[in-house]
Amino acid sequence: MEGILLIPEVAISDREKAYALLQADANKILKLIKVQIDNLTMPQCPLYEEVLDTQMFGLSREIDFAVRLDLVDEDEGKKLLENLEKQLNVLHEAAQNS
Repeated sequence: MEGILLIPEVAISDREKAYALLQADANKILKLIKVQIDNLTMPQCPLYEEVLDTQMFGLSREIDFAVRLDLVDEDEGKKLLENLEKQLNVLHEAAQNS
């Protein structure tokens, strides 16, 4: 067993839980923006931009915190944000084309 790093199961489940919570928050942002686009305001509205910026900033701070605690890999956090941004761009483009 020399040279093999064993990670306690608790650490793995904490890492999985942290990522799952961040993913859930990303999904909430996506749903919030979708509802806002569908029912409230258009993407050109300052309120839309303010909500989007605030939510994305909050999620990025959550990810930074999880990375600093070594609960989430920095690359995983970046990918999560990039994926959310791509999904939000799809919603934005669909709203612009309708």
